[in-house]
Amino acid sequence: MFPSTRQTLLRDATAGTPFALDAVAGMYWQPCFRYLIARWRLPRDQAEDLVQGFFAALVEQELLARYDSSRGPFRPWLRACLDGFFRKDNERVAAAKRGGGAVSVPIDSSPDLASPGLTPEQIFHREWQREMFAQAAAELQTQCEADGRPERFQVFAAYDLAEDARPSYDDLAQAHGLSVTTVTNHLAWARREMRKLLEARVGRLTGTDRERQRELRSLFTPAGSGAR
Repeated sequence: MFPSTRQTLLRDATAGTPFALDAVAGMYWQPCFRYLIARWRLPRDQAEDLVQGFFAALVEQELLARYDSSRGPFRPWLRACLDGFFRKDNERVAAAKRGGGAVSVPIDSSPDLASPGLTPEQIFHREWQREMFAQAAAELQTQCEADGRPERFQVFAAYDLAEDARPSYDDLAQAHGLSVTTVTNHLAWARREMRKLLEARVGRLTGTDRERQRELRSLFTPAGSGAR
């Protein structure tokens, strides 16, 4: 289903391949949406409209073709494009309504009130991480079910994806009718597979090994730790 490793997802998206475009949008829609709300204080419906327009512009104006991996990571470049798109849209709306008593959206670059201590850039990074992990987890679940081993993902989800306190290995073993050793093996396997899936996703979004390693480090760096 995915482009070959010899032709990255970004290159395919630049060429207009529908699946690649959808995949890039799927990975970055939520980070862009959250970033607009945090960076520009937009209401949700306006942020949604702007993100939709932004990804349409990436295709129609062939903006992805301008990205040069030698000059830096893709995510900061995409953020800069998004900021530019917002400013142009804001100017367009203001010009269209000038004289009618309407005003453009005010620019406010203070941190997101819903995420104390995080800058808009860090929120973008955090949402990118969440989206990458969520898509990899969904792929892992599909893989386990296709293999006839759904319990592997169930154990992994109950422990590593737990939103509240993690259950003990004994509790997991009893809940799924497994031995503690099997629980341990399932978790070790799922973590290895999850890592492979994440590495594959990062690889499809990068053009060089150096960039891939840089993005992998960023993927596992907490959002408030200075990650770009």
